[in-house]
Amino acid sequence: MEIRLRLMSNKLPFYHLVRKSTLENIPSPLLIMVHGYGSNEKDLFSFSRAIPSHITIVSLRGDIEIQNNGYAWYNISLDFNGNKSYDITKAQESRDKIVTCIDKCVETYNIDNKNINLMGFSQGAMLVNAVALSYPEKVNNVISLSGAFDPNITDVSEIKTLKKLSFYVSHGTQDEILPFELSKQSLEVLDKNKVNYIFEEYPIGHGVSPDNFKSMLKWMSKKINSPQ
Repeated sequence: MEIRLRLMSNKLPFYHLVRKSTLENIPSPLLIMVHGYGSNEKDLFSFSRAIPSHITIVSLRGDIEIQNNGYAWYNISLDFNGNKSYDITKAQESRDKIVTCIDKCVETYNIDNKNINLMGFSQGAMLVNAVALSYPEKVNNVISLSGAFDPNITDVSEIKTLKKLSFYVSHGTQDEILPFELSKQSLEVLDKNKVNYIFEEYPIGHGVSPDNFKSMLKWMSKKINSPQ
């Protein structure tokens, strides 16, 4: 049975939606979802219908409201020349709050702390990438959609602690928001630290195509096993 709740943060630092695992009296895998700039917690949560029911899903909402029902994790701005900048301090703060969410979810929702998984899109992907590489002891698998690896918000840990991480990374070759080549080049941090990952490209813009979605689900089914 699927249970959906909207909660605030006497327990977690962010508003969030929850789909509880169907497992009874057994710690479940956790999937934390982190949406992109200008979206909200309902966006990635729409994937939950296709995600195996043994996984507890927690979809977070960014704490910066930038438009009606649209939120962000940190501000992005353009100067008169069109150069983009962003609030690195706030990005790092959001990264660390997501780590707190992991710990609070383990306490609150009967989670297996050895089966922690993250999914992010765009700005959310950049954050989950940073969480995993900065706090690899907290994370097992990462689904990084239309994002990149940002060294400004990442403290890469020692190589030995990164070996248990696994990434599914995908990007559209026609992405007009976060260029494909920028994303692909940023994979160097994974290669340098010998992190396990797959990278898939699709002939789309800034989004997730049906083929992309199917491939992601197939990867997840192999990586996030049920304890039963």
